[in-house]
Amino acid sequence: MAIALQLPGLAFAALILAAATSASSADALVTFVFGDSLTEVGNNNYMQYSLAKSNYPWYGVDYAGGQATGRFTNGRTIGDIISEKLGISSPPPYLSLSQNDDALLKGVNYASGGAGILNDTGLYFIQRLSFDDQINNFATTTQKIKSKIGEVAANKLCNEATYFIGIGSNDYVNNFLQPFLQDGQQYTHDEFMELLISTFDLQLSMIIHDLGPLGCIPSQRVKSKKGQCLTRVNQWIQEFNYKAQNLVASLNGRLPNAKLIFADTYPAVLDLIDNPTTYGFKISNTSCCKVDSNIGGLCLPNSKMCSNRSEYVFWDAFHPTDKANAVLAEKLFSSLFSAALSPAPAPLP
Repeated sequence: MAIALQLPGLAFAALILAAATSASSADALVTFVFGDSLTEVGNNNYMQYSLAKSNYPWYGVDYAGGQATGRFTNGRTIGDIISEKLGISSPPPYLSLSQNDDALLKGVNYASGGAGILNDTGLYFIQRLSFDDQINNFATTTQKIKSKIGEVAANKLCNEATYFIGIGSNDYVNNFLQPFLQDGQQYTHDEFMELLISTFDLQLSMIIHDLGPLGCIPSQRVKSKKGQCLTRVNQWIQEFNYKAQNLVASLNGRLPNAKLIFADTYPAVLDLIDNPTTYGFKISNTSCCKVDSNIGGLCLPNSKMCSNRSEYVFWDAFHPTDKANAVLAEKLFSSLFSAALSPAPAPLP
């Protein structure tokens, strides 16, 4: 079984290697995707009271058809781009499918904007599928698959599938870093980090991809008087990544039948932000869509959208543009075919 986890910033990192090693052709690939707004393809559109939606202009302006689809960017997610490279379609949103839909046999996307590792994360979005909800929905899917093709064939399909998880950023951005929420007041960062890791350990038997430099996304830069990256937040993220990488090493020992990979994307994302011109961008410290980063940070219909979208790394206060996703997907696609299981990380200085 090949499984992947991505914490915020880059999606579908480990999908490439997992798919390349577990299937002989693109037609045989079965992918189950879990996560938050960086991997969502429209589940929240099916929840009437969810406040975590992107089903309005200007989202999707550069997607096929020019219409919003529930993706939190102006165009494609990294998952869409990786799927294109593999010659397969992105898995459809779980809530768009009937429980007897044959599409269940080809892969499903369970991701939901606002979701986190912790069930309390994103509560103020009213409706969203937490990671536990997504796991429960996957359990329902497996039962439906068994009823369709029998237990033996269903077990084979699920054991040979690729699992990708892109989740974790909301536990910081929409939980711990919000001063009006309880977790930020109840826990020190070390205590909160241990809570996340211990919860992951109970939830996961999967490949882990690290968190990106959250201190440099527009929603965090706005908290700096000079619009700079928040050093403390980035230090916290690096500490979490260190713990997560150790968790991967532990899971590899405990789950010999699973292929677990830690994809260290933090440096790549930070390099894109610090050196945008190297990759053909001009602006990486603010977003193309002129959003209110203090309230919401999403690109609303009354927001002013930039005309030179290809020059921006960020689309809104949280999410990359289509072009940035393409650059990051290419780097991940190239690197993960040659990636080996990461050794245990060296202690932080």
